[in-house]
Amino acid sequence: MHTSIYLATSLDGFIARADGAIDWLPSGDDTGEDYGYQAFFASVDLLVMGRTTYDLVQSFGAWPYGDKPVVVLSQRPLTIPAELAERVTVMAGAPQELAERLAARGFRHAYIDGGQTIQRFLAAGLIQRMILTRVPVLLGQGIPLFGPLPAERWWQHVATRSYANGLVQSEYVQRAAGGIYLASH
Repeated sequence: MHTSIYLATSLDGFIARADGAIDWLPSGDDTGEDYGYQAFFASVDLLVMGRTTYDLVQSFGAWPYGDKPVVVLSQRPLTIPAELAERVTVMAGAPQELAERLAARGFRHAYIDGGQTIQRFLAAGLIQRMILTRVPVLLGQGIPLFGPLPAERWWQHVATRSYANGLVQSEYVQRAAGGIYLASH
């Protein structure tokens, strides 16, 4: 199964304030620009997110993922609202096991979201594509995108786009040390 992340970070590498707030992120409504999100979202057939991200998304009000299947990773009990029961599933397990279970269900391309979830999948070597948008703000502290890894991971730059509001988006695909490409977009 192919896995990708699409995420915004501050210039100093944080995905949220220390309390989890993302109020510093610009709204696409400000410019009418979606930064390639709709095309990316259309390319995935599943969204895998952590419990903290799910709780944050629930606070938005309207469910932003339409009918796309969503897997929430949690070891704690989670009540799924009735209107989401056919789209949202709760699972637990190591990233490799989860990827294998999802691939066995026929999923081909998963969007991985949420700081801890991304870090776990990266540490397991299971992210093949990253689309990172840098927001021109220094938060000084917060929740970092990247954490400890058991080994270095090499990435190939695919493209960089800049936007009038100062956002800079770069895309990378994973490659092995020595220049062997593991994935293409």
